[in-house]
Amino acid sequence: MDERLRRQWAATEAQTYGWGGLSAVSDATGMSRNTIRRGMAELEVRRKKPKAVVETRVRREGGGRKCLTESDPGLLEALEFLVEPMSRGDPMSALRWTCKSTARLAEELTQHAHPIGPWTVGALLRAQGYSLQSNRKTKEGAMHPDRNAQFEHINMMVKRLQQRGQPVISVDTKKKELIGQFKNGGREWQPKGEPEEVDVHDFPDPQLGKVIPYGVFDLSKNEGWVSVGIDHDTAQFAVQAIGRWWKKMGAKRYPDAKELLITADGGGSNGSRCRLWKVALQELAVRLEMPIHVCHFPPGTSKWNKIEHRMFCHITQNWRGRPLVSHDVIINLIANTTTQAGLKIRAELDRGIYPIGLKITDAELSGLNLKLAEFHGEWNYTLLPPRKTN
Repeated sequence: MDERLRRQWAATEAQTYGWGGLSAVSDATGMSRNTIRRGMAELEVRRKKPKAVVETRVRREGGGRKCLTESDPGLLEALEFLVEPMSRGDPMSALRWTCKSTARLAEELTQHAHPIGPWTVGALLRAQGYSLQSNRKTKEGAMHPDRNAQFEHINMMVKRLQQRGQPVISVDTKKKELIGQFKNGGREWQPKGEPEEVDVHDFPDPQLGKVIPYGVFDLSKNEGWVSVGIDHDTAQFAVQAIGRWWKKMGAKRYPDAKELLITADGGGSNGSRCRLWKVALQELAVRLEMPIHVCHFPPGTSKWNKIEHRMFCHITQNWRGRPLVSHDVIINLIANTTTQAGLKIRAELDRGIYPIGLKITDAELSGLNLKLAEFHGEWNYTLLPPRKTN
């Protein structure tokens, strides 16, 4: 095909493709969007005036304006000098750290005798393998030497109790949420031009305040419980949520349960160093009349907790783009979260008051019926109820 036939063929493909066809054909063929638009204009003329005289002149092969990289051999080197973090020169340059936009790069190149437009800068960057990218959370910090061994220990404990038909749960606190007409990340379908209007500033409503969702996820049954607290995220609140799960769901699912395993993060209200957490669990073990085993994830590995990617992520997805205007809305959105794998969640508002700053003395801690595991007893331990006497 000659030059004219190529652009008219590309224009036909773009029109057949429909919405987005111009960009798709341009990316696939490497032809300029303006060239394809010119082909569309020629086809439109032929459609409206079939007998119109069509220009027969076609440029010879290799004719037309040369690529900037041919007419300006130093352009690519100058562009890479600006983009490459280790070779961009002056560390005090505003461009170095604060901006990599094509407009700023084009402006900087033009000032250095390389006249170019923002669109062409973007095309050159893509051709060199660059793309716009955001930060990605992948670094977990210093790795504990027994990290993998602890994961193996947790996996062994989970399988052991599941094989015996005993309950195994994963627990954690979801991030606090503002109540009211506040922006919530994500998008949802709305009539065109009628987005949900929310407040400009995220100042907490003094009457509604915030909520603290604490979740309990049953690894065996793929079911969850969320206590939505309105006071403080304390160890007492966390253990109260576990107790509510057992009363409302766990006891019915495991009528013959003789022990319970909890997998939890190493910090927060259910942290491995939190004395109040252990005291509250001891009280729960006495109330349930069964041992409670606890396995904490190693430092810096909280995202491996099952509840994060088996329950919390689906709750976030379910209420994306919706302002959480009331407690009832939050409870309903959580309770209506489901997945194709069969996830079911129940939720309840916890209006309890949980004071902060409670101190547990050494005497109180030593009085617990606490059994530390041989392997990392600070991460793995069991709270035992008192022995029954005849």
